[in-house]
Amino acid sequence: MEHYVKIARELLKKHAVAITVAVAAGASLLALRRWLAGRVCRSKASLNGKTVLITGANTGLGKETALDLAQRGARVILACRDLTKASMAADYIRRKSGNNNVVVMKLDLASLKSVRELASQVINSEERLDILINNAGIMMCPKWKTEDGFEMQFGVNHLGHFLLTNLLLSMLKSSAPSRIVIVSSRAHEKGTGVNTYCLHPGVASTELGRHLFPTSLWKNLLLIPFLMMIKTPREGAQTSIFCAVDESLATSSGLYYSDCAVTCPAPAATDNGIAKRLWALSASLVELE
Repeated sequence: MEHYVKIARELLKKHAVAITVAVAAGASLLALRRWLAGRVCRSKASLNGKTVLITGANTGLGKETALDLAQRGARVILACRDLTKASMAADYIRRKSGNNNVVVMKLDLASLKSVRELASQVINSEERLDILINNAGIMMCPKWKTEDGFEMQFGVNHLGHFLLTNLLLSMLKSSAPSRIVIVSSRAHEKGTGVNTYCLHPGVASTELGRHLFPTSLWKNLLLIPFLMMIKTPREGAQTSIFCAVDESLATSSGLYYSDCAVTCPAPAATDNGIAKRLWALSASLVELE
């Protein structure tokens, strides 16, 4: 035994510099990883008696946001295109949160008909709607078109949510004070008791990038250092949760958030002229009455 201890000491002495460097590098990497993870929502707000609808809540940030809000006692509606995955997510959230008041509703944002059907179902079946979280999104997909002939990203990320929000706005107003949380977008609706919050969740490991890299590439060892630097779904969901529940935001509206704090959006996002033109175009395209 003493022989092995002696050998270990000699090895430590011989490689002391290398070991010190390795430990320091590891500590630095850990500190960087924690910094990149961003802030965490510290609010303990209860959502008992509140109803929340989250689009795209069967995976990624939406699923983590739904879990958190269910743990706070909310009735959570998972509005998703894939009902099988949504049902599995709902079962997981019920088990994890102990809240059985988690339901699934069909929503295909690539179909304005589906958006209208979902809005009608919510209005006819729900007593209230306190928080709408427009979370679903796609990125870098092939040159697909929606059911209505729009470019897929514009149709799903913007037009689908634009129509859904407007169709549910009267319900949100009747449930005021209520909130609209928009992931990676911008909208304003003031003076109605409905506050809006737009946010950037950060770079997170979700299915959003499924069209950006082939599946085999994600398994490439060269990507591991990069993957270590991006947020987990739970970390990426923190700003969405913050905007949905934090008490300090009760009198705020129309601001842009990142890492649970107000930040400045791109200059174009603050141009009222552009906003009015986009609103008018969007209303025309979805035939909003």
